[in-house]
Amino acid sequence: MTRVKSLISGVLLSLAMCSVQAVELAISAEEAYAKTQQTAQPLLLVDVRDPVEIMFVGFTDAVDINIPFMTADRTQWNAERNIFPMQRNPEFVAQVKAELAKRGWDDNTEVITMCRSGSERGEPSAVVLREAGLANARFIVHGFQGDALSEGPQTGMRLQNGWQNSGLPWSRSLNGDKIYRLDR
Repeated sequence: MTRVKSLISGVLLSLAMCSVQAVELAISAEEAYAKTQQTAQPLLLVDVRDPVEIMFVGFTDAVDINIPFMTADRTQWNAERNIFPMQRNPEFVAQVKAELAKRGWDDNTEVITMCRSGSERGEPSAVVLREAGLANARFIVHGFQGDALSEGPQTGMRLQNGWQNSGLPWSRSLNGDKIYRLDR
């Protein structure tokens, strides 16, 4: 019986540690914005959305740079799902590290990623950066647009939480110096 209790204690401790790590990985849009307003600690805020998505949804100039984690492959079409498939940017980690180096910052710098919803590219991009040695990589939970409403006349619209719905600065205009471009 003692052995079973020990095993259960070990499993519970492991689960608790996983939850702590998940909390450390996530940050709210409001907390991320507050961090962009201070100058005491370096911070790289990276919008990881495809630039075409940003063009139609909006952008915040609080972002330091747009480096897509995944891009739409416009040479393919998935007729069954009615979408362009998304492919991982193979240079993502190198491009983030290059941005840090350009600013004279190292791999210990806090890097916060932001996608549309926080889950499909935000969290995975932060995990990939951590695996590549950027121990302080995080992601904005609920991303730029936030969660979709599940009831009411605007069901399906992303009108709760996230950057856009938290009263933080954003606009439909893009910053050509920050947006990911193939012409430079």
